Amino acid sequence: MALTKERKAELVKKFGKNDQDTGSVEVQIAILTDEINTLTEHLKEHTHDFHSRRGLLKKVGQRRSLLNYLLKHDVTRYRKVIKELNLRK
Repeated sequence: MALTKERKAELVKKFGKNDQDTGSVEVQIAILTDEINTLTEHLKEHTHDFHSRRGLLKKVGQRRSLLNYLLKHDVTRYRKVIKELNLRK
């Protein structure tokens, strides 16, 4: 259920400024989105797993906070992340 090293490196390479850039807002949002998608699939099968549901809600709230920060500070980066991760329907 956890993010593998390879998947995390792939996300960092795609969204980061360089291969070591794990702290930028875009990379954090991408990693959280991947974890949220994994947890969502898990909860479709295990509907009574309330501990994982709480973790999912915490991750969604964290991602929302990071997106709000990015929107407030740099709208073009915000729009780019939203488009690449397909977060808005």
